[in-house]
Amino acid sequence: MEAISSDTQSAAAADGGLNVLTPEAWKGLLSPYSHIVLVANSEAVDFGRLRSELPGTALYVFFNNVYKVLHEPFAGHAVLIARSGVMGANIVHRREVVDVLRFFAGDDFLGVINIRVSPEENFSDESGFKGARTRHLDLTEMLGDLYPTDKIATSGFAMALWLAELQLPGKILLAGFSAKRSEKWKVFDVHDWTFEQIFLRLFARMGTISMMGGVDVSPYAAIARRFPQVPPIEIAMTAAEVLSERLHNANGQIDRLMSVTKSIRAIEGFFRRFKPKTRKQRFLEKSKE
Repeated sequence: MEAISSDTQSAAAADGGLNVLTPEAWKGLLSPYSHIVLVANSEAVDFGRLRSELPGTALYVFFNNVYKVLHEPFAGHAVLIARSGVMGANIVHRREVVDVLRFFAGDDFLGVINIRVSPEENFSDESGFKGARTRHLDLTEMLGDLYPTDKIATSGFAMALWLAELQLPGKILLAGFSAKRSEKWKVFDVHDWTFEQIFLRLFARMGTISMMGGVDVSPYAAIARRFPQVPPIEIAMTAAEVLSERLHNANGQIDRLMSVTKSIRAIEGFFRRFKPKTRKQRFLEKSKE
C-alpha cells in the first residue's frame, strides 16, 4: 500500500495547539484503506478470522486500553483512538500512554486520534502522547441531538457514526461490538447500550457498515420465512410481548436479589467511605473551588 503523503497528513488547522483536521483532510487520510475495522475491547474479537479474511490494506482502529485485546505488537495498519474525559485523554491522565503505545510502531501506525463526545470532556495536547503523531476530533456536535441526553456515547459508536457520515470508499467493519459483559471485562452503565445496538444493527441492515459476528442477520428472519402470511408488524409485536414478559420475570428476580444482598451492600457502602479519593475526584473538587 502506498504511503500517505505528508501534505495530507499535515492538512490541519491550528486550534489552541490542537491538531484539528477538516472533513476533507480526514477523507484524504482514510480513503486509501480498503477496510476500516473498528476493534472493540472485547473477548468477542476474532483476530484470526479478521486477519485471514481481510487484505493487508485494511486499517484497524483500536480504542484506549488495547492490552485488553492485544498481547503482542500489532503488525498491520493501525490507529489508536484515545477517549477524553474531564481531565483530558484518559490514557494520558492515568499515565497509560507508554503501556498502550508499545503495541504499535513503524510506518504502519497512523498515530493517535484524541476524541471527545460530550462538552465536559477535554482534549490533551500532543505532548502528552509521548511523541506519537496526534490528531484531535470533536464529535460533540454530531451526537448532541442524537444520543439520549442522560447517557454518554461509547467511543466505538461515535467513531462508527462519524466514519459512516464521511462516506469513505472503504468498507466499515465492526468487530467485537457485542455490548455484553464478560467474566473479565465489564460494560459501563453510563452508555446506552440498547440504543447503540439498535442504531448499529439498522446501519448494518442498510449496508452502511458490517458487523462481524452475524448480528447483521436477524435471528427472527427464520420466523418471518416460516409464517409468510403474518405481517412483519405482528411478528414484531409478538416478539415484544414475549420479551416484555421475560423482562418482567427478570425484574422480579432482580428485586429479590436486591433484598437478599441489602446487608452486604450496606457493609460495602460503609467501607467505601474510607477509600482514598481518585485523582479525578480531587481534580473535580479543586476545579469547583
